[in-house]
Amino acid sequence: QVQFVESGGGLVQAGGSLRLSCAASGATFSIYSMGWYRQAPGKQRELVARFSSGGGPYYADSVRGRFTISRDNAKNTVYLQMNSLRPEDTAVYYCNTARGQFLGSWGQGTQVLVSS
Repeated sequence: QVQFVESGGGLVQAGGSLRLSCAASGATFSIYSMGWYRQAPGKQRELVARFSSGGGPYYADSVRGRFTISRDNAKNTVYLQMNSLRPEDTAVYYCNTARGQFLGSWGQGTQVLVSS
């Protein structure tokens, strides 16, 4: 089925920015089911941002106003622009569909480290 390859992570200082990319391949899927998740060491994976069929994307309270989810349909790629990064944003970031997260099917993710 669908496979996702996340990239764009790295080490940044607090207040810095990163742009994550999620390249999709394989079976056709609805891009409006896509979302970004993250998991910090010792913590549960959480939803960060996702597209919605309603009035714009959903963002977790912790990232709203700082992160922006977007897509490029021609490239079959989803992005997560992360600004004003904080140490608590440190995590491995994953992209997935609603179905994929329900089934527990995840890619490798990309590591984001934010220094104090």
